[in-house]
Formats: sequence, C-alpha cells, structure tokens
Amino acid sequence: MPAFRSLKTLVRSLSTTAGSTSELAGTASPHRCYIFLHTPQPPSEYPAKYATPVQRALLLRTAKWGGSVNFSWSEDQKSVCARPPGEEDKQEYHLTAFAYPRGKLEATVSMDNIEEVGEKLRVHAEGVSGAALSNSDDVHLYVCTHGARDCRCGDTGGAVAQAIRDELRKRRDADPSDPSTCIKLAEVAHIGGHKYAANLLVYPHGEWLGEVEPENVPDILDAILALPVCPRNTDEIPICPRHWRGRMGLSKDEQVQLLQRAYL
Repeated sequence: MPAFRSLKTLVRSLSTTAGSTSELAGTASPHRCYIFLHTPQPPSEYPAKYATPVQRALLLRTAKWGGSVNFSWSEDQKSVCARPPGEEDKQEYHLTAFAYPRGKLEATVSMDNIEEVGEKLRVHAEGVSGAALSNSDDVHLYVCTHGARDCRCGDTGGAVAQAIRDELRKRRDADPSDPSTCIKLAEVAHIGGHKYAANLLVYPHGEWLGEVEPENVPDILDAILALPVCPRNTDEIPICPRHWRGRMGLSKDEQVQLLQRAYL
C-alpha cells in the first residue's frame, strides 16, 4: 500500500477506489446513539436553525456519552401537536432512538421526565446488563430535507425522499409481501454535510450515505434489504461504498480505516 501524506489524501483515494470521486468516508458525525424527536410538521417547514427547550435539554444530557438529538417527521410516525409560541418548554415528543448493539428504543419525553428518559437512553446506548435488545424487524430510512438550512437538502433531499416513496409503492403494488414492507421512511432536519446532499441515514444499521440521487434508490434499497435487520458491528464491510459517509459507533478516523481495510 502506498504511503499516504495526509488523511485527506487517504480519503480521496479510498473514495475513488470505492467508485466515487468525492470525499465521503469519515464525514458522518461520530455518535453512539441517534435520537429522533418526532414533529407534526415536515423539515421543509422548519426554520433554518431549529431547536427547542426539550431538544436542547436532552442533547445536554446525552452528548456526554455520545448521544445526538435531531428532529424527524413522517406521515406514519406518532407525534404530538406543537405547543403555541411561548409554551415551547411544555412540548412533549415521541422519540425513536438507535444504538449499537441494542437497536431501537421508543419513548415519550418532556421537560417533566427529561432526567428519566436521559438515563433510559444512556442504559440503552451503553448496553448495560438488563437492557432489552430490540426485536423490531423494521428498517428506518431518514432523508435530510431541511431546505431552509440549505437548498440542496430541500431540492435533492426532497427528490430522493419522493423517489424512495415511489419505489416502495411500486414494489409493494407488485407484491404485497415484498421485503420492502419492513422499510419505514422519514424526513430529518440538518445532520451536517449538506454539500453531500442528498443524505440518507439507515437505522438500526447506523450507516450514513451521501451524494444520493433519485436514480440510485433501487440499488440502495436492494443493498439495505440484503442485510440483517440489526446494528452493524465496527468491522463489517460498508454498504454502498460509493455513497458511504460512515457508521454509528465509529470515529471519523475509524470510518476511513474501515473503508481502507474493506476496499484496499
């Protein structure tokens, strides 16, 4: 293997080896647990910078051990109506969280139970003895469509989200028992890296994909459906290497090194 002069040079070489000319590997935000707060409005309606008292309080408690908190929306996920202006601190959220190795956790959070939920999430993320493993067969896809933050997410992200809806509908119309029935699609607020739009998060696997175009959707769905429905461990080969930004549970350097081991 040649001696690389810098991490940037290594990433460029790895990405080219994996079939892309961009520098994607190592751009996923390091996290041990990703927490989605369900909102009744889609990210296309979020302001450019979106935060609430509950989100900030939960992030303060979870960031200490590797938690990340964001907002998501879909027509299918449970959500609580937004409180009127001035009562944001009284807002309640349904949430869905993913961590390795225990998979999905669902809860309801407000300022009244923030400490309890924060601790429940820590136990789940750290795999503390006695914490239950998820037995869900669902695969959750989250596309960033936060257009007010960056138009690329609104335009390309929105197009990819619609392409996924269309492809899922086509497969299910052709075969009601198609494996894609396990896939749940949602839209998510800014995740970082809007220049890589469209960005697609795959959970419970914990894979982050970028530079996704609508025409890539069928192949990406096939790759996801070929995997077991569980979080990926740190040494499994990345899926969709041309689009692979990184994985839950890995630092930025570890993400690059994983792609290096897999494809060089």
